[in-house]
Amino acid sequence: MKISYATIARRVDSLSNFRLIFCGESSCAFGKSVGAMSDDEDITYVKKVKTIHYGSLEEQERSRQAAEKAREESDDEDSDEDGQPMDTGNINTHDEYFDLEEEMAKDKQALLEEFERRKKARQINVSTDDSKVKQNLRQLGEPICLFGEGPAERRSRLRDWLSRLGEDAIKKKQEEEEERIQQEKDQESTWYHEGPESLIISRLWIAQYSLARARERLEAAREDLKLPEATRTARRQEVHKRLQAVSIYASQIGDTRPISYCQFSPNSQMLATGSWSGMCKIWSVPDCKQIHLLRGHQCNVGSVIFHPQATQDNAHEAVCALASCGTDGSVKLWTLESKNINVTSIDFYSEEPLADVEGHAPHRVSRIGFHPSGRFLGTCCFDNSWRLWDLEQCSEVLHQEGHTKPVYCISFQRDGSVVATGGLDAFGRVWDLRTGRCIMFMEGHLKSIYGIDFSPDGYHIATGSEDNTCRVWDLRKRQSVYTIPAHTNLISDVKYQRESGNFLVTASYDNTAKVWANKTFQPVKTLSGHDGKVMCVDVSPDTQYIATSSYDRTFKLWAPE
Repeated sequence: MKISYATIARRVDSLSNFRLIFCGESSCAFGKSVGAMSDDEDITYVKKVKTIHYGSLEEQERSRQAAEKAREESDDEDSDEDGQPMDTGNINTHDEYFDLEEEMAKDKQALLEEFERRKKARQINVSTDDSKVKQNLRQLGEPICLFGEGPAERRSRLRDWLSRLGEDAIKKKQEEEEERIQQEKDQESTWYHEGPESLIISRLWIAQYSLARARERLEAAREDLKLPEATRTARRQEVHKRLQAVSIYASQIGDTRPISYCQFSPNSQMLATGSWSGMCKIWSVPDCKQIHLLRGHQCNVGSVIFHPQATQDNAHEAVCALASCGTDGSVKLWTLESKNINVTSIDFYSEEPLADVEGHAPHRVSRIGFHPSGRFLGTCCFDNSWRLWDLEQCSEVLHQEGHTKPVYCISFQRDGSVVATGGLDAFGRVWDLRTGRCIMFMEGHLKSIYGIDFSPDGYHIATGSEDNTCRVWDLRKRQSVYTIPAHTNLISDVKYQRESGNFLVTASYDNTAKVWANKTFQPVKTLSGHDGKVMCVDVSPDTQYIATSSYDRTFKLWAPE
């Protein structure tokens, strides 16, 4: 039985896993198998013989490389024809190349430098004193100690830093620090500029006036030294004994607002007070009757003071009788006319001020003071300066800066040659009015200075501060000679006895005023009686009375019983 080729083809198509391999031998076998097929259509399959090739693959590799090269050349030709580089899709391409040799050379150089630095560090000599090592580290701006670090590790760390910064790094740091300190000193130093013609006139006049006064003061001091020491001691003890018997002589409600200032007249027969209501009042002493009311200030009165020649025989020569200042920067001059020596017959020209000293607004004027001659008026301003006004020339002759914060208080020396100022910067300064130089810098208080006063001897200065202490300074030594822990609250004012300076009085916000012996600075008497802060204190020129003004709106006179 014979089978047609069509039947064979159909059978082959029905075998899904059958695969015909045509070759010379297989075709012959296929022909034989086809011819030998029986009627049952049995198919004989011939298994493919595996062929193993032995030999080198060099030829195949060459052909592969040649094909890749030909393909790359064809790609380059295609890109040249398009004028644009072939799109590489997400493949990042760039023209920068990493120079491996150069980077390796840099790393090698850095490594050599590190070795050299460590070698240099081992050769650096460092102090074996641990405190010195810490000081050097501090000068370099490094922490003096790390956690768990011992002296040896600290010395190694110092060596390491010196090898990096240089062996002279510490010396350079010291030089920089000294230069910085010197620059700060230069900035703090007093500078000068050319003043007006009126300043030259004033300084020449002050020099002539102060020399004569200084001569008189020194002659009086020499005469006092001729007395036996026992006599001088007895006099001081007599004064202190009288002070121990001091008590309240009179108390008067002075205003509806706190009384900020009080001062006796040169003849000790009147007392001027200024209050926060803006009123200045004149009272008789010792009966405390109001003589007159001075209106003019629109705000708190800082101080009101008598002219040195007011109520004296030569009062007619004075430019004015009183001066006052306010927190709005106003300074006013007042005058009076005396018909008789009796104080009750003193008549005032007007309740209005004689003149206004302008130039401070809008800065506050806290305190004012007359020069001993009465020709000049000093004012303390909250613009960190103080001014000197010539009342005869009617002009400001000196605008002195120097304090870093507002100037609060001022006091002229008895001779009139120098003036002392205290500021809220906790420093005091002494100025020579004849040259304009700052001849003494008073550094020692921890807080603001609110009171300052010259002793009648001309070279001792007392200052009262917010740090609750009173310091006594010696102008000859240019330093503090004694510190009095005076009160439990800030000291608002301090005054020497005007005649001989045997004692000084301090006023404080602890509601008391205290009297202190001059030489030993021992407490003599505590003046207790005010219900509020004691804002000012003054001693009468004849030493008969002590006046205090307070926040409780009263002023009190203290006298021996």
